[in-house]
Amino acid sequence: MRIMECIGKVTLSKCHPSLRGASWKVAVPLLHDGLLGKESGRTEPIVVFDELGAGMGHLMAVSESAEAAAPFHPDTKPIDAYNAAILDHVNL
Repeated sequence: MRIMECIGKVTLSKCHPSLRGASWKVAVPLLHDGLLGKESGRTEPIVVFDELGAGMGHLMAVSESAEAAAPFHPDTKPIDAYNAAILDHVNL
């Protein structure tokens, strides 16, 4: 699980039927420096499946790969990154 910052949203014209009712966000993974507010601590953005309603600038705890689909077991969803939590604050 990684901490990411929401920097935008994705608009789809069509999606897989199992993905209805949620939104897609563009998020940038934050390294240690990124959590301290430095631009050098940000890496390349990814697209995240979001059922929690994260907004611009919110910090999210994101699970990736096989762990991203685990909350939906036994149903399957074609996702690679899932917003598991919206974080109020992070103490370093």
